[in-house]
Amino acid sequence: MRRREFLVRSVSAAGAAWFFPKSILSALAEQTLAKKFAASDTVSLGSTGIKTSRLAMGTGTVGSGHHSHQTALGIQGLSDLLLNGYDHGLRFFDSADSYGSHPHVAEALKHVPRDKVTLLTKSWARDAAGMRTDLDRFRRELGTDYLDVCLMHCLTEGDWTDRYRAAMDVLSEAKQKGIIRAHGCSCHSIEALRAAAKSPWVEIDLARINPVGAYMDADPPTVLSVLKEMKASGKAVVGMKILGQGTLRNRQDEAIKYALSQGVLDAFTIGAENKQEQEDLIQRIAAA
Repeated sequence: MRRREFLVRSVSAAGAAWFFPKSILSALAEQTLAKKFAASDTVSLGSTGIKTSRLAMGTGTVGSGHHSHQTALGIQGLSDLLLNGYDHGLRFFDSADSYGSHPHVAEALKHVPRDKVTLLTKSWARDAAGMRTDLDRFRRELGTDYLDVCLMHCLTEGDWTDRYRAAMDVLSEAKQKGIIRAHGCSCHSIEALRAAAKSPWVEIDLARINPVGAYMDADPPTVLSVLKEMKASGKAVVGMKILGQGTLRNRQDEAIKYALSQGVLDAFTIGAENKQEQEDLIQRIAAA
């Protein structure tokens, strides 16, 4: 226990508040409870052993059909944006096959030490053959021998842990071989999210969370209860849709404070669309 925290607790427990003015006790308590956050903070992703930055650089705002707002910047444009984030201490690259962002991330990876970056990507494969094909293709497209995190993308079925066991087994085998470092899922229904919380196989979950419930699996209190269950079991929880896919664009500070204050997110991903937006986001996290 830190000295200041010990002092506050000891004085309060002894009933000796008369010894210190209330203003001093209040100030000590505030200092004890206050915590500063930074986008570049090094965080641990659950029990995976992976350490990375608190903020992941998303590449999939409105991402589908191998396109997103970020990939619209072009390979050089998005690569430059990722490298600008790297220069500001961001070490978490969030990509996906469906965003079409692998070539853009691959270009950025040419200019940084591979072991200094956490590379996350996602597969829509639902069977063993498709997952094996994706793992080989993803590594070629990204120009890397291994993936830090590979997720099953956009799961909606409540029984997905049984239905897609063959694909899950391929990811488990890939981890044993060092092809990936951790596996998990992104969920797009509360039933799938609840199944992920109960599955020992899930090491990392990419979960939609914001204060107004925009583009989420359920209302915020319901989702939070499931994420707390995940967190308690040692899973990594990475937040997405922090700004509600633009719904909270004019309420960014509120959304960021919400993400930081719930105590369930190891990290979170937000997709900036230019360097000014990216640097403003970094400053907002520090101010929160």
